[in-house]
Amino acid sequence: MLRRDRKTESSTTDQRLLDQRGPSDWVHTDPWRVLRIQSEFVEGFGALAEVPRAVTVFGSARTHVDSAEYASGQALGAALAAAGYAVITGGGPGVMEAANRGASEAGGFSIGLGIELPFEQGLNEWVDLGINFRYFFARKTMFVKYSQAFVCLPGGFGTLDELFEALTLVQTRKVTRFPIVLFGTEFWAGLIDWIKTSLLTSGKVSAADVELLHVTDSVEEVIRIISDSELASAEVDVEPGTEDLW
Repeated sequence: MLRRDRKTESSTTDQRLLDQRGPSDWVHTDPWRVLRIQSEFVEGFGALAEVPRAVTVFGSARTHVDSAEYASGQALGAALAAAGYAVITGGGPGVMEAANRGASEAGGFSIGLGIELPFEQGLNEWVDLGINFRYFFARKTMFVKYSQAFVCLPGGFGTLDELFEALTLVQTRKVTRFPIVLFGTEFWAGLIDWIKTSLLTSGKVSAADVELLHVTDSVEEVIRIISDSELASAEVDVEPGTEDLW
């Protein structure tokens, strides 16, 4: 409701809706963006609501198809599919393509959640179900809401962003019982050392926080970590106040 000198509209809402002669600047206003944001959540929730249990795999879009990291991503995707998990990635090239490809070739469900970027291609050809997002935060919600675990292969800023987003959600109990696996001990060693020598020793995090991260070079161990976590979740009742807040 607008009153006094703020009540300046002389037309009705219907008139403004049906009048096609007016300026189109309104589609770029913040209230309209809110509707676009809402539509992304609605579309994402609707498309993923009946997806089977899934694991999200992150990693660099710059990983070459002939690299060992690509082969690891492909093997991981296949192993997850064989274990009965759908594979969710960012839908792009590199490690994301490798995981989607591994899952698809193994007969699993391969999902890609893309993001609108000025320098990145569209969804890779191995995606069975693909959704493109404008907003990172809407896309991140889908990764967390519909995944039983995160597996991070070597990657850049985007991978680190998703890693620490998930780590913070688990640490603060915004989500519960959510394994986070770092695949590639040599690549992640420096980060783990820094966390232990800088964050832990200065009291910025606790020893329990550090233990939230699992580091491995074994595809089989990744599957075991995720499966063990799922079994533990089935055996333990959620404490009041710590249930998933999604």
